[in-house]
Amino acid sequence: MTGWWRSRGTAGKVELYTRWSFHSFVVLEIASFGLGALASATGQGPERSSWTVALALFLLVCVQSVLVGSLSSRALDWLTERRDRPVRLAVATAAFTGAACLTTLALVRTGQADAAVAPPPVLGMAGFACGSLALCVKRVRHMTYGPLAAAAFTGAAVLALGLPAGDALGYVVGVLATGIFLCVTCRFSAWLLQTVHELDRSREYQARLAVAEERLRFGRDLHDVMGRNLAVIALKSELAVQLARRERPEAVEQMIEVQRIARESQREVRDVVRGYREADLAVELEGARGVLSAAGMDCRVEFEARRALTPEVQSALGWVVREATTNVLRHGDARSCLIRLTAGEGPDGPLTLLVENDGAPAVAPAGPAGSGLAGLRERLAVVDGSLRAGPVEGGRFRLVAEVPGPRTRQAEVGA
Repeated sequence: MTGWWRSRGTAGKVELYTRWSFHSFVVLEIASFGLGALASATGQGPERSSWTVALALFLLVCVQSVLVGSLSSRALDWLTERRDRPVRLAVATAAFTGAACLTTLALVRTGQADAAVAPPPVLGMAGFACGSLALCVKRVRHMTYGPLAAAAFTGAAVLALGLPAGDALGYVVGVLATGIFLCVTCRFSAWLLQTVHELDRSREYQARLAVAEERLRFGRDLHDVMGRNLAVIALKSELAVQLARRERPEAVEQMIEVQRIARESQREVRDVVRGYREADLAVELEGARGVLSAAGMDCRVEFEARRALTPEVQSALGWVVREATTNVLRHGDARSCLIRLTAGEGPDGPLTLLVENDGAPAVAPAGPAGSGLAGLRERLAVVDGSLRAGPVEGGRFRLVAEVPGPRTRQAEVGA
């Protein structure tokens, strides 16, 4: 029996509780004011109301309470962006409430109802109508217009019917206090419901963003992992073809190396899929030296033997070395390459990674966001780092990655 409650989310539970709270106002209004008017016919003395009048007041309260309950339900649908604002129903509820209050006061003025019978239903109908109308406005300050208008209308009606000015003042104060109290109560409940729905939507958007971020991470890692390996495979395959045409035995060694790199690429792709892939800076530096040297380039790698680095910085700079090596292999016709890792003075000095090669093309290579150099900037941004890349004098291409000093403390890189 509790499955219908447990199956709902937090927003659904709060909405169900809020709706039934407003629905209970219908029963509360009828029980408090409608039955009170009906009970006036059972009293003793000449002030006792007739059964016809008492039943008429009871029916007025019942119809008005049902209108208020319907308006509250439709207004909640509007606040949760499921329906349009119930303007017509709000106008009908306000008009019927005014007519019902005016009819009740007229019955008192004509002597058909006791003067003590009128205040409870008038205050109740006016107050609950103000509360439901407060749900139909966007701005909080606009909800005060309902109680002010209801109080002014009631006071003017009492004076117009020739009732004492003291009664008019009492009705004005009573309607104003009741209306403001119910406006604040209803509006706070509506605000709570809107807030819960907004939080629920925020969690949904957060989940969507997490999925999109994971997709970007996967695409970026796959590009960075496979870029260099495919470039090396293409280079060594071309070399093996040339050696095979010359019937050189070294062609077999090159193809064995291609096979090794292909298997390593498979393993790295699996790591990317599992989300465990992290670039090791020392391994990437040595790998860059070996790959570029195998491609026939004069490659110099200069870096400190031991340097404290956090895992995040080590991984980010490792990806920079990997992508820079891929670009050197794929773009231009490089003959020499310099990779230098330096640190500023002191244990907290900034860390700088320089990759420079000759044979740069006239236009600097750049990829879309999430790949290539743009992807490196995204990785470095996580550790507050920056990246500069572009051609320099002498037909060379220079890539500089910088990471602030406070990030370079926790782990150790060996060479």
